[in-house]
Amino acid sequence: MDLFPSIPLADWVDSLVDWLTNAEVIFDSIEAFIGWILTALTTIMDVVPIPVVIIGIPLITYFFAGRKVGLTIFVFLGLLLIDNLQFWDDMILMLSIVLAATFISILIGIPMGIWMSKSNTVEAVMKPILDFMQTLPQFVYLIPAVAFFGIGMVPGVIASVIFGMPPTIRLTNLGIREVSSEVTEAADAFGSTPSQKLYKVQLPMARTTIMAGVNQTIMLSLSMVVIASMIGADGLGDVVYTAVGRNDVGGGFEAGIAIVVVAIILDRLTAGFQLRKKK
Repeated sequence: MDLFPSIPLADWVDSLVDWLTNAEVIFDSIEAFIGWILTALTTIMDVVPIPVVIIGIPLITYFFAGRKVGLTIFVFLGLLLIDNLQFWDDMILMLSIVLAATFISILIGIPMGIWMSKSNTVEAVMKPILDFMQTLPQFVYLIPAVAFFGIGMVPGVIASVIFGMPPTIRLTNLGIREVSSEVTEAADAFGSTPSQKLYKVQLPMARTTIMAGVNQTIMLSLSMVVIASMIGADGLGDVVYTAVGRNDVGGGFEAGIAIVVVAIILDRLTAGFQLRKKK
């Protein structure tokens, strides 16, 4: 027996979506901007010859990830394996989605984190929103992405941004708040303006924490790759999704291994950059 009338929450959400879809100019501009980023990234990565990438990435990993010979060999063999399995083009498409989502997350997330660090009120408002964004099931992000942008690569990027951006915001806020008060007081004593204190003191000292947030954003964007393939995003995620539909265990395992290799490379590079700056 219902004691209270049911809340038409679904109807309210549908009405909100219908109202927002009237702003076609805004969504078309966002779609064009993201499409331009994806095209630019794909073009740049396609221009570089495969042998150069297979040799160059391990060298970059060696110098930026602590000069670890074992890791360098793993990266080299991993890239060779991806090329041997004929997943190179799919890897490029997947990387374009991940890098585009990471770029947009940084573009929005770091300023939001700075804003949170400067206002306790903003932090109190943003924290439950970020909690909601991180606890909402990943599949739910596909609904607004499809509603506003249709299917394809762009909604895949949008879903990845929504899911992956919270760590960048949180850790930017945390990093700036953890800067020693003595240091900021010294900056004030020398007559630093708020912008000088932010860019020359707080952000450099919070760089390690901010990079940890960026690292998490990259990993979360990678975790959305397979899910985003359900709405038309190409790449290795689409290979895995197709393999699941065909019950192709071997093909799905091959694509999964390729995704793991890419994830390890990106993780070690960002972590290595973080430690390098810390020194």
